[in-house]
Amino acid sequence: MTTTTDLVSYEDALASYDPVMGLEVHVELGTKTKMFCGCSTELGAEPNSQTCPVCLGMPGALPVVNATGVESAVRIGLALNCSIAEWCRFARKNYFYPDMPKNFQTSQYDEPIAFDGYLDVQLEDGETFRVEIERAHMEEDTGKSTHVGGATGRIHGASHSLLDYNRAGIPLIEIVTKPIVGAGERAPEVAKAYVRELREVIRALGVSEARMEMGQMRCDVNLSLMPKGAEKFGTRSETKNVNSLRSVERAARFEIMRHAAVLSSGGTIIQETRHFHEDTGSTTSGRVKEEAEDYRYFPEPDLVPVAPAREWVEEIRAALPELPLVRRTRLLADWGISATEMQAILNAGALDPIVATIEAGADAASARKWWMGELARSANESGTSLDELAITPQQVARVTELVTKGDLNDKLARQVIEGVLAGEGTPDEVVDKRGLKVVSDDSALGTAVDEAIAGNPGIADKIRGGKVAAAGALVGAVMKATRGQADAARVKELILERLGVSES
Repeated sequence: MTTTTDLVSYEDALASYDPVMGLEVHVELGTKTKMFCGCSTELGAEPNSQTCPVCLGMPGALPVVNATGVESAVRIGLALNCSIAEWCRFARKNYFYPDMPKNFQTSQYDEPIAFDGYLDVQLEDGETFRVEIERAHMEEDTGKSTHVGGATGRIHGASHSLLDYNRAGIPLIEIVTKPIVGAGERAPEVAKAYVRELREVIRALGVSEARMEMGQMRCDVNLSLMPKGAEKFGTRSETKNVNSLRSVERAARFEIMRHAAVLSSGGTIIQETRHFHEDTGSTTSGRVKEEAEDYRYFPEPDLVPVAPAREWVEEIRAALPELPLVRRTRLLADWGISATEMQAILNAGALDPIVATIEAGADAASARKWWMGELARSANESGTSLDELAITPQQVARVTELVTKGDLNDKLARQVIEGVLAGEGTPDEVVDKRGLKVVSDDSALGTAVDEAIAGNPGIADKIRGGKVAAAGALVGAVMKATRGQADAARVKELILERLGVSES
């Protein structure tokens, strides 16, 4: 077995071989009930409490198709520029897994509901790469195995396994790309960008939260290499259930180096599934990969075909929301920012919070400033994502409103945000509790201004001599004396008035 040491450098691998990828993404739909029965899909229930004869595969139990699941599949297909089948069927995919109670998975094989589409994705430098979609088909999820007693959580070394069938039967959409060729050294980046864009599309459609860390969206990375100039694809490996964008990129990169090492040494790639290891960024062998005929597909006899009416499909198409790439292109122009700035916003996961803050009344520049500055720093320090912070876009918009009105300056606003994040209440409540409002009253500021002038006679003389810029030092002294709560613009005006100097 190839280990992490049996690699060639990435550069050497790409000098001799061209990578070919295929990405299979499974998306758990956010329906209230399972794909073929009425059991709840709610997370967190007691193991095996959300099951019935249908999803447990009991003899004689008959499935019924979830209409919302079908509609979600059509929405996804249309958003991926696919053709929608006028008639399609479910099939039985036969293979044994302990967490497959029926010993077959109800899926679709040669008659998917959506096929022949594409998704344009943007890379880090703004270049667009088109990924062709072979199909998007409906199926059901399996149960969950928990391996107990081992050190790794895998079956090897475990003393026993526990099975939870709550997840068995939850609706899945599997989205399969056509072979991705021509990406060259950027293949891992393309894989990451594709899964990220697909996740954004799924979320925009409202059919799933697509949270990879929760298993709601999982990616299988198929990869092979072919010698430069060759036309026949090499033997592929399939790295299963990769559950983060970074890991998708790392898995593709590692497999390129591993394949190249095997091929360069005269070895043969085994068609197999592999496991990705987050800690090392490496993959290890799982099991020999079956061919399609090994699954003994045949039409599901207990389900009628699905035949979406053309009028219904067009109604769904007309109701699709603005898709992420179109939305980003529009916002790029509306906000007057560069592609690099937009990419930074996307990388930080700040786009939706910024848009929501603008919708709550903030101007675009202020919304970007707070989410990409103070709030991004807080998220980084706490090891959370922006959408997990204990502050809402509406609260951030209120902070920007208080700054615009002159009730807060930037320094005080940072303290207000700190208070909201700490659970001290709304922005207004934090302002009141901490006494953070800007002091702009002349009588309250006059004493501090006089003291600053008296304490810095040399600077005062420079200002009287025409060096107005020197007033900044006195403004700083007043700000310090008032704990940052003075209105800096009004302080400067008072200093110049006291010293008999005009601004111009």
